[in-house]
Amino acid sequence: MPPKPTKGGSSIRPHLRPASPNEPLTHPKSGTAAQAATSSDVGALKAELLSALHEDFAATLKTEFQAILGESLSSIKSELLSFKKELSSGLSAMQESFTGLKVTVAEMERSLSTCTDDIVSLQRKVEHLTKAVAKLENKCDDLESRSRRQNIRIVGVPEDDPLSASTAAISRLLKEAFDLAEEPLLDRAHRTLAPKPKTGERPHPIVARLHYYTDCVKILSRARELQRIKVNNMTISVFPDYTAKTARARAAFADCRRQLRGIEGVRFGLLHPARLRITHDGVTRDFTSPEEANTYIKMITK
Repeated sequence: MPPKPTKGGSSIRPHLRPASPNEPLTHPKSGTAAQAATSSDVGALKAELLSALHEDFAATLKTEFQAILGESLSSIKSELLSFKKELSSGLSAMQESFTGLKVTVAEMERSLSTCTDDIVSLQRKVEHLTKAVAKLENKCDDLESRSRRQNIRIVGVPEDDPLSASTAAISRLLKEAFDLAEEPLLDRAHRTLAPKPKTGERPHPIVARLHYYTDCVKILSRARELQRIKVNNMTISVFPDYTAKTARARAAFADCRRQLRGIEGVRFGLLHPARLRITHDGVTRDFTSPEEANTYIKMITK
């Protein structure tokens, strides 16, 4: 193996002196000592070469690593600076947006607070107006019901004759149907407003207003006793003339009345405008709700 240059650039040469041709041969023991010295010189040479190579390699590697690391550090530093700049601009934009959002939220809170106050005020007004409307509706229905106290509704009169709904015809019909001493005095009479029924359909009811309330009470009392009245080849029924609201409220108790008819020892009646009175075992109770009345009927039938 040829000798390699050291770090300083100088060559490493073997320290063996060549033998002179005129030098006499040594004794075999002297040759052995020379060989040992030569081996020692070779080991020292190898160690020196390895040390020199190690130092050279370490220096080269250190130089290259420093160069690469310096470039990498410069690149990383520039990238970090760029990222810092972008982050700083982004944070500035976010801070501006956040400030704008805070202002917007504050305005919305003020608006929401105002709207909440307005809503609370409006709810109070709506509750007040709802109660007032309900009160007025009940009052109007009561006034309408009172205006119909002297009205009767006659069902079953054919519409063949155009004068069948006149006051004179209805007065004669009532006298014959209820065996009255004289014809009752009517203020007016007319059929309910609706298109004329086809052949085979039920005729429209007739609404008649009696001049005297006593005549109205007498006719309705006889009508409740007779139910369906046959007169002049026709069957008629006479009912009070209730408002639509009152009629619906009274009709809601139809099932309760049907159940009460099959219970012995129970008296009941439907009072004006829509109040069911039940008397059982000497106890009288009034109901304005069909549900409450049904619950009571189930209790007394157990």
